[in-house]
Amino acid sequence: MVVRSNIVITGASSGLGEGMARHFAALGRDLALCARRRERLDTLAAELTERYPGIRVVVRELDVNDHDRVFEVFDEFRAELGTLDRVIVNAGLGKGQPIGTGAFGANRQTVETNLVAALAQCEAAMTIFRERNAGHLVVVSSFSALRGMPRNITAYAASKAGASALADGIRVDTLNTPIRVTTLLPGYIESEMTRRSGGRTPLLADAGTGAKALVRAIEKERPRAYIPAWPWAPLSALVRVLPASLLRRIT
Repeated sequence: MVVRSNIVITGASSGLGEGMARHFAALGRDLALCARRRERLDTLAAELTERYPGIRVVVRELDVNDHDRVFEVFDEFRAELGTLDRVIVNAGLGKGQPIGTGAFGANRQTVETNLVAALAQCEAAMTIFRERNAGHLVVVSSFSALRGMPRNITAYAASKAGASALADGIRVDTLNTPIRVTTLLPGYIESEMTRRSGGRTPLLADAGTGAKALVRAIEKERPRAYIPAWPWAPLSALVRVLPASLLRRIT
């Protein structure tokens, strides 16, 4: 396993991004963290550098939908840290309503953030990695990417399916090179997104367990991983073949 010392995490001010930052800091990695909420990043950076004085943590305010700024921030991170070894495309949005119910704005925002902005992040990361002929790109997709999903997650699932296909295509394009690409498909993990959804979320993993499982999978640099592996890896085979009527009832 190659040790990736300088790690970029987008959407790092809360949820899974923040959790991954904490675990990587404990492993002694230098971090480049970005998100829209700069004050939270500053607080997190101060906490991590105090707890782990041997690491560097640099931060930037970033809305990933500002595509030009994505490229600028990644270049700034590279200049500040010297090089970038791993980029985790994690920033995402979970808004949405059933298609045709007057919520085009929310559905569009979800697709733009989860797919178009993910493309910008992948482009920026891969430009750096191709120049170096080395690096590890990680795209955080979703278990819902496995097939079309009903109701409020239709646009979300479609956007994550696109993100998965994007990562898979980059992986094929860089076969037999030192560049690695990992697609992560988390199931339900406690986060701001799941708390905002309201109600009971089935098979929900706590945030700490989820972040630890994400980091473990990233460190192994596998092409594709379900997070946590149990129960989501075995469930993936079932979900692909469920009749639509049953899928609608359980999602």
